[in-house]
Amino acid sequence: MDVRDKLSVLADAAKYDASCASSGSKTTRPGSTIGSTEGMGICHSYTPDGRCVSLLKILLTNYCIYDCQYCVNRISSDTPRARFTVDEVVSLTMEFYKRNYIEGLFLSSGIIQTSDYTMEQLISVAKKLRTEQRYGGYIHLKTIPNASQSLIEEAGLWADRLSVNIELPTEGDLYKLAPEKKKPQIEGAMAGIRNKIDETKQEQKAGFKPPRFTPAGQSTQMIVGATDTPDVEVLKTASQLYSLQNLRRVYYSAYSPIPHADARLPGQSPPLVREHRLYQADWLIRFYGFDASEIVAEADQNLSLDIDPKLAWALANRHYFPVDVNKASREELLRVPGIGARNVKRILNIRRFQSLDSGDMKKLRVAWNRAKFFVLTADHNPALLNLDKLDLRAKAKPKTKQLLLFDAASSALSGEV
Repeated sequence: MDVRDKLSVLADAAKYDASCASSGSKTTRPGSTIGSTEGMGICHSYTPDGRCVSLLKILLTNYCIYDCQYCVNRISSDTPRARFTVDEVVSLTMEFYKRNYIEGLFLSSGIIQTSDYTMEQLISVAKKLRTEQRYGGYIHLKTIPNASQSLIEEAGLWADRLSVNIELPTEGDLYKLAPEKKKPQIEGAMAGIRNKIDETKQEQKAGFKPPRFTPAGQSTQMIVGATDTPDVEVLKTASQLYSLQNLRRVYYSAYSPIPHADARLPGQSPPLVREHRLYQADWLIRFYGFDASEIVAEADQNLSLDIDPKLAWALANRHYFPVDVNKASREELLRVPGIGARNVKRILNIRRFQSLDSGDMKKLRVAWNRAKFFVLTADHNPALLNLDKLDLRAKAKPKTKQLLLFDAASSALSGEV
């Protein structure tokens, strides 16, 4: 294979990793290549300030000695195989970067020979980029399951972010579909990265200048829908990882059916809206003070697909409402459907000088069609009469509409639900 053929195979194999998202950008000049951002291996991710960055997203190889049943690259799969050399990945990254196609590298790999050997190959790519090519851009490395802690720590010296994939929500799921991977070992690798990050920060606070170690933190990915594990268990696992391992992000990836799959796997993907609801619930856990066990209000322990998690929780806990916007605490306001974290901050500031009525709430651009059923304002709010009615869910449920690009972008940045 030449490098272009390898790129076609290994960029396609990397698409199953959810740690960066496509922006869906399209070229307006068919046949043009310079300036195109939709070539093989190019994906898009977003910085905390909302800036979109292009990444070269590839696998070093899709050969793998493991037989994880949900993975298209498992050893028993008949998918086409390819392998880059270290120098080929370095060259590709630099050539793409010089042409302004990308701003960073996202590199993962199947496992060849041993976990440590594969991890050494990934480290070699990052090290060569930093030392020989003087490359200062973003590098995200996926750590290899069961690799030694010393190699993971070395990877953190060259990479901006490391990822250790938890893969599946429970230990039982791993035992059934990926018996070579053990949850204690995965969490042990995460703990090692966290300890090293904390150690680096402590040395910096003490006035020392230690080498940079994964300044962008660590993340993980969880496959959803490959087993019948309900959403409440998915969220509990994510919540534990946030609190114990101080992760920057947990990415949720809807299971995608693969050829010649094991009979224990479902024949179709879960609805993509389930993935979306999990991200909304994840935001509630991280920034709104919700506990994982209380978010899921449905009897089957899965998130509702037709309404967002905060509205579902409010409908199941009507005794909590109404909340007085002029007297309630920050924590109480954060639980009102339709009022996001930024507007809670604005409400707390404004009410120091004046009382807020329904007109003020609309001027703040809260989602008044949802919030009005759950709040007391300085003026008369007739929508509160519906709080105890059986048809409240139908009235509060947002009407189906086609979102515009900028609506979706605003929601993604603010997380307001």
